[in-house]
Amino acid sequence: MAEEKMEFQAEVSKVLGLVINSLYSNKEIFLRELISNSSDACDKLRYLSLTDQQLAKGLAEFSINITTVKKDRTITITDNGIGMNNADLVENLGTVARSGTIEFLESLSGDEKKDSALIGQFGVGFYASFSVAEKVEVLSRKAGEKQAWLWTSDGKSSYSIAEAKRNDP
Repeated sequence: MAEEKMEFQAEVSKVLGLVINSLYSNKEIFLRELISNSSDACDKLRYLSLTDQQLAKGLAEFSINITTVKKDRTITITDNGIGMNNADLVENLGTVARSGTIEFLESLSGDEKKDSALIGQFGVGFYASFSVAEKVEVLSRKAGEKQAWLWTSDGKSSYSIAEAKRNDP
């Protein structure tokens, strides 16, 4: 019989469980990971707006904000970085261990790559949020686009994406 090359198969819910429960020993790590993602989003928009000023039009400065509502037991992290559209949400949040930051870094050349301060490398930090949350929602709109999207998951085996509204510019 001729040699046959095969791809690994995975039970997504089990892999997600391993990533969520085994990768990080401290549950508080999720906050650092989400802030890192926000920082990378701001850096990406900062870089892209150098060649397309319309992307950051009306933006005074880049920011990351954290708010909590104790009675609702929620933590909300907002940034005014590059944002994501439907396809980005599928690629970056719907694909475990895919790093949008790595892809962005690979698109940079020489000095641009050397000068970048992007943090995310492995594409798994976001999933640490499921170690402290029963449900995670990501409301996002990609810079330069009008349509916002809401990504929702319980971190078990599936997620949903729906059109949404954002009030900010």
